[in-house]
Amino acid sequence: MCAASDAATVRIVWACSVALVLLVGTLLAARSFTPSEKGPSRREHARVAPRGTAFARTAFTPVVATTTNDVLAGNGAAAAALDARARLGQKLFFDATLSEPPGTSCAACHDPQHGYAGLNGSERGVPRGSRPGHFARRSAPSLMYLRFVPRLHVEWDDEAENPEARGGFFWDGRVSSLAELVRQPLLNPDEMANPNLDAIAKKLARLPYAGEMRAEIDRAFDTTESASEALGLCLEAFLTSRALSPFSSRYDDFVRAEGTLSPLELQGLALFKDPEKGACNSCHRLDDVSHEPERSLFTDFGYDVVTAPRNTKLALPVTSFDLGLCERPDAHLHTDDPWYCGAFRTPSLRNVALRQSFFHNGTFTNLRDVVRFYATRSTSPTTWYPDGKFDDLPERYWQYVNTTTPPYNRRPGDPPALDDAEIDAVVAFLGTLSDREILPAPARE
Repeated sequence: MCAASDAATVRIVWACSVALVLLVGTLLAARSFTPSEKGPSRREHARVAPRGTAFARTAFTPVVATTTNDVLAGNGAAAAALDARARLGQKLFFDATLSEPPGTSCAACHDPQHGYAGLNGSERGVPRGSRPGHFARRSAPSLMYLRFVPRLHVEWDDEAENPEARGGFFWDGRVSSLAELVRQPLLNPDEMANPNLDAIAKKLARLPYAGEMRAEIDRAFDTTESASEALGLCLEAFLTSRALSPFSSRYDDFVRAEGTLSPLELQGLALFKDPEKGACNSCHRLDDVSHEPERSLFTDFGYDVVTAPRNTKLALPVTSFDLGLCERPDAHLHTDDPWYCGAFRTPSLRNVALRQSFFHNGTFTNLRDVVRFYATRSTSPTTWYPDGKFDDLPERYWQYVNTTTPPYNRRPGDPPALDDAEIDAVVAFLGTLSDREILPAPARE
């Protein structure tokens, strides 16, 4: 009785302290928003959900950003339909002069041919940087459908042992601003390798379309910070445009009642949703009953400790581990608590069949292997880990690995959640999530 009371008190104190921090932050932000923080998107403020809010038991409503590009009609938004700011963002995104040394654009690692993900020629599962011998720490997630991503926030269900985090950008949700998201790879020494913001500002001022940026954004190059802000605003306009959320896949046609799926693909859809089989829908949310594709983002924006096998191609020291969310430097939301160690954000599965590598560490390069891993991780652990033990997470965090929800809740030697034919069916269904209309690089002027 006392233990239960103490636990309840801890939860109340935890929720109140976080709520107070967020309230103060919100009030301060309301007084000092800068254009780069505000952006064109309407998103949730970071918050603690009211006690009893059970994400898994409530209908999911995506956080839809509203921008000047919302006037675009239809599914196939062409480059000509982008507004002026988004067109500038598109030019910046594909501009290879912004790295150090020049030659690596944002699109090098977020290639339209791969659903705005990619490896930039790397064979390690993570992208190659602008300098020889340098590679990103993690795989490059797709940048499509970013306009739906909410700010990082936490929720605590009455029945949950620990609070759950959702939203934010990057694999670890470390930023909620798209302006900050685009700044980080530009300054990362293993990615685009610019030494500082001043170097970036000087490159921006020399661009052949710098005059267009000045016309679009007042005082764009007056200071280093204003140049960085102008860069962020333009890229944010591009990344949140409808052109990068086209909803033009065969699955989208299917839910609109404008197309059909094959028998194998329909079987894969059923297995994807079946709580005793794939159970993929528990994290990769869809609503195939709704005629609105926006109801099927194929993610709940949550975090899970799945423990993908170690990527040996990265040749990391045996004592080096990527702990994901609990490495996030902002402790205001208590994301540094131990149960978040090894947790990474659930990516959308839209355009997943176009990607070159999978999981945060890029350990898989074949989609079928990914589905097979999910189906057999618990029943055949030696297939994936040396000695059948998690090899990319320190042992002290193994207690937080997801071993309770399907398909992870089986024992070694049990029949797997999916057999080979069923795995093929799920992979076939995932292939229906590829957009037909993916915005390419702009034509050279």
